[in-house]
Amino acid sequence: MPAAALLAHDLVRNLGGRRVLDGVSLAAAPGRRIGLIGENGVGKSTLLRLLAGVDEPDGGFVVRPPELGFLHQEMPYDPASTVSDVVDDALRVARAAVAELDELSAHLDRPDALQRYGELLGWAQDHDVWDADRRAGLVLAGLGLGGIALHRALGTLSGGQRSRLGLAALLLRRPAALLLDEPTNHLDDDAAAFLEEQLRGLPGVVVAASHDRAFLDAVCTDVIDLDPAVNGPTRYGGGYSDYLAEKHAERERWERRFAEEQEELGQLRHSVGVTAHRVAPDRPKRDNEKMAYGYKGERVQHQIARRVRNATRRLDELTRDQVRRPPEPLRFRVENLAAPRGTAPLLALRDVRVPGRLTLDRLDVSATERLLVTGPNGSGKSTLLAVLAGRLGITDGTLHRRRGLRAGLLAQDTVFPRPDRTVRDVYAAALGPEHAERVPLASLGLVAPRDVGRPVGELSVGQHRRLALALLLADPPELLLLDEPTNHLSPRLSDELEEALGTGPGAVIVASHDRRLRDRWAGRELRLAR
Repeated sequence: MPAAALLAHDLVRNLGGRRVLDGVSLAAAPGRRIGLIGENGVGKSTLLRLLAGVDEPDGGFVVRPPELGFLHQEMPYDPASTVSDVVDDALRVARAAVAELDELSAHLDRPDALQRYGELLGWAQDHDVWDADRRAGLVLAGLGLGGIALHRALGTLSGGQRSRLGLAALLLRRPAALLLDEPTNHLDDDAAAFLEEQLRGLPGVVVAASHDRAFLDAVCTDVIDLDPAVNGPTRYGGGYSDYLAEKHAERERWERRFAEEQEELGQLRHSVGVTAHRVAPDRPKRDNEKMAYGYKGERVQHQIARRVRNATRRLDELTRDQVRRPPEPLRFRVENLAAPRGTAPLLALRDVRVPGRLTLDRLDVSATERLLVTGPNGSGKSTLLAVLAGRLGITDGTLHRRRGLRAGLLAQDTVFPRPDRTVRDVYAAALGPEHAERVPLASLGLVAPRDVGRPVGELSVGQHRRLALALLLADPPELLLLDEPTNHLSPRLSDELEEALGTGPGAVIVASHDRRLRDRWAGRELRLAR
């Protein structure tokens, strides 16, 4: 059975009265691995849902392979189902294919059985069905799930574990097209490297929306940028680093073309309105020209009229077809954190224990600390940040906090209790009207102007994270605690966030799996063990 491509043509999708996708097309042949990137809210998740058939487009159409896998945010299983149930369901078709091949092998003297055997054999080889059960163990272990008992109910797993189990099920199925939304969000280094290796070995199509710059470089054969561009969404060959170089050059070309066209438009308007009409008519005639003036004057007027017509025609064409102004990209801007008072440590921890979640013998946090907390899933990174923020108590050990210390925590899960309220109202209510006016939301470069009037319930997960970060930075604390801050942020904004937090007063503690962030981190590192 020949592998099928994934095709989308001229997709349009409107949500909440806003056009999220406008004429997006995509063609992905087997073996192509496409990364979707762009600012939060440009439609990456929306496009994946349309490709998967979960949502229907308002315009355009999608042609899908018969086998398609989509990594949902929530797994389509009852919480009472077990890990074993998920694995068995993922292997059901592979096991059935092995059984059918065994049955057909006894009847190969029949033409219909021989034909079916040949078709099914090709599919079975692509899906590696004879090794499926062994692969199940390898995939679970590779994604950090090897220590979880197969009889565990899904309802007892953490959100990250459920997400990784859903990813494992898709890898075991090996569908002809695999659609992934931020697949590395809950993966540590080893699991991310394992996933990348698995995806590179798939024979079918992979389309992944991702903020993970290392993942995009390691996996993708193509990158599609959904951010505004001269000719709409643009496809680039290669990974993220290749995209970044070409995108920079493309932006320069767009800005240069816009500037040149605006200059030409200004000259044409001047020519049509003033210059062409002042060529020759007002020039006084010399005595030797007066007899021939009737002939020459008429010829001059014809030349003037022709120039005006040509200029007017060019003006109309350029006005109609001119390239639009490049939109100003969001630029992350933040004032310094609150200046520390004195030189004593902000926090001091000794022999801290949170049963089953965190063990830490010692940690001192200075007033200008830049600390990166790393470690595998389950080592207690989020727990440590919650303890430092004062949101979680400790059962053993001591925690000394500087009197009056103001700490702000950006947690992994951002929930706003009033989804009907607009972004502007949420910001003003949290800070107070005077403070919100003194530090306008737009000045932080985290929320696009077009989104400030939208209800927060209509925002993407990444936009929720941006708003939560804006609320922290609009009234900067002395200690800023960031749990996986680059999750759901665009690659470019992640670069800017890292740069902005690198210097200045105040203390910053970041817990992150982001490989690029860790490679560029200039401060201290604390690695927790599981």
